[in-house]
Amino acid sequence: MLLQEVRKALRAVADPARAPAMQAYMKSAMPYHGVTAPLLRQACKRVFAGLEFSSSALWQAQVRELWRGARFREERYAAQNLAGDKRARPFQKPAVLKLYEEMIVSGAWWDHVDDLASHHVGGLLREHPVPLRRAMLAWSTSDDLWKRRTAIICQLGFKEHTDLELLYACIAPSLDAREFFLRKAIGWALRQYAWTDGDEIRRYVRRHATRLSPLSRREALKNLA
Repeated sequence: MLLQEVRKALRAVADPARAPAMQAYMKSAMPYHGVTAPLLRQACKRVFAGLEFSSSALWQAQVRELWRGARFREERYAAQNLAGDKRARPFQKPAVLKLYEEMIVSGAWWDHVDDLASHHVGGLLREHPVPLRRAMLAWSTSDDLWKRRTAIICQLGFKEHTDLELLYACIAPSLDAREFFLRKAIGWALRQYAWTDGDEIRRYVRRHATRLSPLSRREALKNLA
């Protein structure tokens, strides 16, 4: 089984003495093996080298096997690594959003969600803007905090290609939210676009000064003189 191979490879490079601190930092109920990010990437590269990507269904099944069967947090990181494998690029179609939705909702913490939002969901949005735009607008009003955060931050790396109308529309339902992770997401998304058009973000912050939280305002304007 793929999960057993991944677990064996991670244990081989793990430093169990690091595991408690890693778990405490991430406030994770799931334990860690104690594997650093570079070693995790190397282990995944070795284990995944022999995998076949003959169909989207097979690739998705492999990702789900790792994600659902994980007992250690690095095993879920491995699932995210497999989800982003270059050989799976032809399978990155709108239908795969269901897979990422499962991972976002069940992962329910920033280390999983932020990677999935910016690299995976964001990639789908770049390639398939019409259906993904509809999906992100729906996610922005979801009862699930992490789907709303995803809708806000999925364009983090888009720069001048940012769909500003979509960004603002995804922020709007959370402007009055009290949740830290939504307030932080709003500020982060605005700050990233400020590198492209600082004047626009200043105007946005002024227009919404009474609704933006201090955290969101501070983050949005952090890199603007």
